[in-house]
Amino acid sequence: MSVFVLDYSGKPLMPCSEKRARKLLAACRARVHRLVPFVIRLVAHRAGTCNFQPLRIKLDPGSRATGLALVRDVETVDAATGCILRGAAVLTLMELVHRGRQISEVLTARRNTRRRRRGNLRYRAPRFRNRTRRAGWLAPSLQHRVDTTLAWVIRVRRWAPVTAISSELVRFDLQALENPEISGIEYQQGTLSGYEVREYLLEKWDRKCAYCDATGVPLQIEHLHARARGGSNRIANLALACGPCNQKKAALPLEAFLAKDPGRMARIQAQAKRPLKDGAAVNATRWALANGLTVTGLPVELSSGGRTKYNRSQLGVPKTHALDAACVGSVDAIKAWRRPTLQVKCTGRGSYQRTRLDKYGFPRGYLMRCKAVRGFQTGDLVRADVPASSKKAGRYVGRVAVRASGSFNIQTGSEVVQGISHKHCRIVQRSDGYGYSRIAISKGDAGAGHVARAALSLPGLKPEASRAI
Repeated sequence: MSVFVLDYSGKPLMPCSEKRARKLLAACRARVHRLVPFVIRLVAHRAGTCNFQPLRIKLDPGSRATGLALVRDVETVDAATGCILRGAAVLTLMELVHRGRQISEVLTARRNTRRRRRGNLRYRAPRFRNRTRRAGWLAPSLQHRVDTTLAWVIRVRRWAPVTAISSELVRFDLQALENPEISGIEYQQGTLSGYEVREYLLEKWDRKCAYCDATGVPLQIEHLHARARGGSNRIANLALACGPCNQKKAALPLEAFLAKDPGRMARIQAQAKRPLKDGAAVNATRWALANGLTVTGLPVELSSGGRTKYNRSQLGVPKTHALDAACVGSVDAIKAWRRPTLQVKCTGRGSYQRTRLDKYGFPRGYLMRCKAVRGFQTGDLVRADVPASSKKAGRYVGRVAVRASGSFNIQTGSEVVQGISHKHCRIVQRSDGYGYSRIAISKGDAGAGHVARAALSLPGLKPEASRAI
């Protein structure tokens, strides 16, 4: 994973390798500006000019997670045809995990609590439709997805000289799905033929066979009502089946093929009519996200999910949210994609609620009025150096959960260490509403994690040097 670099005044420079960052830190030519994602900052004025290369942020918006990739545009000329091939060299991969479902559940609990409380007011005048919504209003759970995605685009632009943005506008091309029989020669005979439909069906049927629930095998498009019996290519008549099940069913009616399994037949019929909830959430926020990206002033390239899958299959890239983002748009080649992914999970900044509720919705107990204890807040990344005289001697690095008594819990990568005094803790990075973890493709992939862990042991590391900005 590449390391972000800032100059002495805080302006972004081209990202460097982990080896280069380690040498700069060891030579005291740079200091740690931020730990996760790892950002260093030069301590002296750099002589000469920096040669910037075209960097692009690529986004794969999703309902539960959004993939983000920072790539370097590479253009090569095909010696045989003379055409210009557009490639991408991956620098950073991120996976932004949303908490839209959590927001929806919290709002539902708040609504129920208000209803219970206001039910005690016998003479309260009824109020209906006394609030107006602005044009383009989105539900809080949907607006959260747009806001967090735009926030991370702004953050990456703050750390790297980004020159362009690519994003998926639609998960599926509805024109290719609505009427595939007469949708035009581009869809029936072009290079994207069938990719929109296949991607839609994979999402709808959870990437498994509809008849035997087989996963990890090649799946074929199956007509529930066979074409030989008058069935159509409408999306509601299509499902996914493995090869043996597809041949076994052949042109049999669904009722006859599943006569001995009526439960599965009912599930298949219900699944065929079920809309894509996650796809609807993405479609509801697509234009809000596209308009927000346009406001940045950078050139914005919009593409579809079918083209992303086509690029991924042609280039032989495995499916992850971050790698999907790297394949968005017009891409003829991709390199350096075998690198770890930084997972950024939205955790929020705490709750305004001052009490806990029982199962009936009544308040029980009280929470602390002040979130900060001894200068620490829950979610801060800290380093605790416990002396040898204590039972829990050692060094612990992780997110802290504060207590009013000053005895904290630290969540490390593998365990929760309880009862650590605040006197032994030192802030490494302030809480910014996100939790960070690293997803490696293989055991050998570590990326900037080695550099970050080495930076934790530097004697000159100050809390201000790695504070979240």
